Amino acid sequence: MPTIMIQGCTSDAGKSTMVAALCRVLAKHSLRVTPFKPQNMALNSAVTIDGGEIGRAQAFQALAAGIPAHSDQNPVLLKPTSDCMAQVIIQGKVLGNLNAIDYHEYKKTAKNAVMDSWQRLSSLFDWVAVEGAGSPAEVNLREGDIANMGFAEEVDCPVWLVADIDRGGVFAHIIGTLACLSESEQARIQGFIINRFRGDIALLEPGITWLEEKTNKPVLAVIPYLHGLTIAAEDAIQTEHQGDGKFRILVLTLPHISNHTDFDPLRLHPEVTLTFSTPEQPLPSADLIIIPGSKNTRSDLAWLKHFHYDAAITRHLRYGGKVIGICGGYQMLGEWVDDPSDIEGELGRSAGLCFLPIGTTLHPVKQLKEVQGTLTLLNERVPVKGYEIHQGISQILESGTQQIIENTVDQSYIGCLSKDEMILGTYLHGVFDDPNACQLLLKWAGLNASVQPSIDTLYEQAIERLSTAFETAFEERQRGSLLTYLTGE
Repeated sequence: MPTIMIQGCTSDAGKSTMVAALCRVLAKHSLRVTPFKPQNMALNSAVTIDGGEIGRAQAFQALAAGIPAHSDQNPVLLKPTSDCMAQVIIQGKVLGNLNAIDYHEYKKTAKNAVMDSWQRLSSLFDWVAVEGAGSPAEVNLREGDIANMGFAEEVDCPVWLVADIDRGGVFAHIIGTLACLSESEQARIQGFIINRFRGDIALLEPGITWLEEKTNKPVLAVIPYLHGLTIAAEDAIQTEHQGDGKFRILVLTLPHISNHTDFDPLRLHPEVTLTFSTPEQPLPSADLIIIPGSKNTRSDLAWLKHFHYDAAITRHLRYGGKVIGICGGYQMLGEWVDDPSDIEGELGRSAGLCFLPIGTTLHPVKQLKEVQGTLTLLNERVPVKGYEIHQGISQILESGTQQIIENTVDQSYIGCLSKDEMILGTYLHGVFDDPNACQLLLKWAGLNASVQPSIDTLYEQAIERLSTAFETAFEERQRGSLLTYLTGE
């Protein structure tokens, strides 16, 4: 079945967005299409319909394709726990922690999972839109490659190479990438996509002509810079559209911060100014401090204490500020975090920040749940949705502690409130996604905010805008339809 792969000259060149755009274009033409990323390294992840875990970008691409997220769409997910260690997730399930050298050896086995997932998707869909990882020019990683050209060669699929002109040096990026590839890999590249172009394209034409003559390959499309595009980030923290509202929210940028896409609804809220803290710097003043998720809770907890952020949070509370902890941040707010099974790389127990009456024990089996529930705050009840991804099981240590979020599917509780009602914690990722839940949480924190459009609505608008720009740019350059180019019909 047809497979097309988009690779990038660099990380963040636009591979994820181009695959999302391609998925939506094909879906709009009534073709069954699925995203696929053989290997992903990211700390933003999502829960799938089959109870697995994949990169957040692939879940976003599945949304663009109009299908549920499935673990086959990202069969190998690496979640770094340190500079040299990562949790390895195979077809949605945790394999364990491996260092870089051990994983390099394991890739021979991981390849089997990649091919198994690709073959299964190929049998179910008309098209598989594949995203590469990083850059195929990383010659040090070529042996046993399953993420870029190694995969493309194995399945014999064409490749489109995307380069980000906004970074500068776009022609050098393309020519340099080609120079690092073998002859067969160079031949596999059908053409180039120049992404994030600003200005008069007439000024770019001489460079395009030179590039096409130099490589004997076409520039397939020049995608304009789309300001204010609301998409779920694969890994890098998004800093655009932080808002200019009077209500100040500060998110602590932990060394192993994960799922910071939780805060997209706040980042886009017109009545909020959202700031991500600068690591190792004094915390600026805020109305609300959020401690986000973490892939290494005990290490990030030690980091917070080393830089005296615990004292800064105490001072913030003393002056009437509110605090929210999500997932790993929720665990840190408790009295202790215990790791008896060496989940995060070091046996032992760490004292928490002691702001919530909970204790957490890390377990080998990861909790992966989609949640439909109810948020109860300020004597109000509103629907809330999201997902859980965590290996800690937390217990309430004080009777009478107010539990605030109930998963109506299994009647479990996934969050609590401090006795003085100044501190809130939950395992629920996406807790701000529902506009009514977001409004109630902001009301508790001190802002009587208007109801914003849901993040799902904003994502959908962004996908439509992105896919239209992609298809238009392609057809302007090729003077024909994208669908005809792909199918040859």
